[in-house]
Amino acid sequence: MLRKLSFFFILSIIISPGCVPLEEQGQSSSAGQQAQLRYEDYIYNESIRSVQCYLATGVPEEVLEPAVTSLQQSRPIMLEFDRLNVGPQRLVAKLIHCNYNWTPSNLTETQYLSDFNEFFITDVQNSVNTRVPYVHYKFRMPRVKLSGNYIIEVREEGGNLLLTRRLMVYQNLTTVTAKLGLPAGSTGRETRQPVEFNVFYQDYELINPAMEVKAVLRQNHRWDNAKFIPSPTFVRDHLKRLEYVFFEPKDNFLGMSEYRPFDTRSIRYNGIGVSNINTEANPIEVYLQIDKNRSTEVYSQEPDINGKMILNNREYGNGDVNADYTWVDFELKTTEEHTGQVYILGLLTDWKLNPDARMKYNPEQGAYSGKLLLKQGYYNYQYVLKRNNLLDYSFYEGSHFQTENSYDILIYYRPPGTRADLLIGYEEIFFNRRR
Repeated sequence: MLRKLSFFFILSIIISPGCVPLEEQGQSSSAGQQAQLRYEDYIYNESIRSVQCYLATGVPEEVLEPAVTSLQQSRPIMLEFDRLNVGPQRLVAKLIHCNYNWTPSNLTETQYLSDFNEFFITDVQNSVNTRVPYVHYKFRMPRVKLSGNYIIEVREEGGNLLLTRRLMVYQNLTTVTAKLGLPAGSTGRETRQPVEFNVFYQDYELINPAMEVKAVLRQNHRWDNAKFIPSPTFVRDHLKRLEYVFFEPKDNFLGMSEYRPFDTRSIRYNGIGVSNINTEANPIEVYLQIDKNRSTEVYSQEPDINGKMILNNREYGNGDVNADYTWVDFELKTTEEHTGQVYILGLLTDWKLNPDARMKYNPEQGAYSGKLLLKQGYYNYQYVLKRNNLLDYSFYEGSHFQTENSYDILIYYRPPGTRADLLIGYEEIFFNRRR
């Protein structure tokens, strides 16, 4: 019966004049069965879009929460995504325990799971009256027995790999305290945000912490520029305290500027950052207001969601299935073409330098332009310049000490005689928080 339904769903897509096949949207298909598993956030098949992995809190903006939960797991981690231009299919999820540096640990599945490690995704819905048809999938992560890093992989039943996502489960066996550090050097006083932290372990024995304790520091829950810290700066064993202090400007994150926003939750009027909407196009085309280089501007206090996205449809609600996909056109005004490649960056590109997110320079317009197929929603983004295999995040955005950012700290430890790194401490702090 399921195969018959899938056949008629696909057939209706092909013959319906209002639907746009994936190939006509400028996308190419991926050979999922040939994909090699990567221990990171990654999309292996281009039909997969709008992936969100977050801690469920029950509030409307829970999608902004990181995929981090305590070992009690009173609040689950949720995974949501769409698959474009296909009918409902049986998809299977699997969990893999990893070390602090996202290499697979040597644990067996029975050591971190009570259930058989094959979970079918059963919360499946077809899109409703959208020009670009899709299927929306939602999955609640199963309970685990050990703390640490986990990769959730999603495959078609039969083996084709579709996506992977990172999530973390912590146990507060230590206490992590963080504070604003002193600016390192004159070059970092106005542009960087120094964070220092201590780890207290009065009630938990750490053997050889200088070698066995690792730390990770993230800005705005991002992994693309996370700092992996192999050892503490100082070990105060008599005080049961580890100290993490950073003396070089490069060890501190750039504050950057607040992210650029745009809002496509309605196609009946121009939302934030939108200059024009072409509803005659199929899919609908949204033109953003022209952006400019902000690197020489003073700090501007603007509300943002730290590079993430909130998907919805203002007219009909229930953005899971009612929000349509539209082309979104970006334009960055510059006086000249710069050496290197310019990319759109944010959760809208999965924090990757995707080929689709690369901007092209138009000398007649004196601007870089690009476009992405995105689900209706409220988005944050920035521009990044890549040259000589180095990324310059502040080239077009500038960087300021005053920018609002969040930082989270993950503390890992491998007890003697064990085969995996456990996540024994977690803390999040907010830099210049105004909400």
